Amino acid sequence: MTKLFLPQSQLEEWALADKADVRDGRLVVMAEGGTAFAVSPAVHFLQLVSGEDTHGLVAKVKTEEQLSRLGAEQMADSVLVGESAYEVVPGYVTEVPSGAPKPEAAGKKPDSETDLLAAFLLNKMG
Repeated sequence: MTKLFLPQSQLEEWALADKADVRDGRLVVMAEGGTAFAVSPAVHFLQLVSGEDTHGLVAKVKTEEQLSRLGAEQMADSVLVGESAYEVVPGYVTEVPSGAPKPEAAGKKPDSETDLLAAFLLNKMG
């Protein structure tokens, strides 16, 4: 399985365009007749603002559960871990099969709802 991080801002764009929305912990893809995929709240660590990156978090994605285990506190687009402060992008993580089609594989038609989601997400995020 491949994990994909979906920034909250991208999900808001999709929601405004009635393409997809997050409801009850699931990403609902309207274009696929309301097909839903499990998501978990997460953050993508962009940069260290102050302190030291002792946990090696820069450029990583962590779920709320993982943040809790680290003793981290999230406040909007910031996360504090001990004495270190990070700039983060809030969003969600979802999983798709590793063999999901890539956007550049334009000639190949996806043959499952999961493949369609992966192609949709990868095209939008690319």
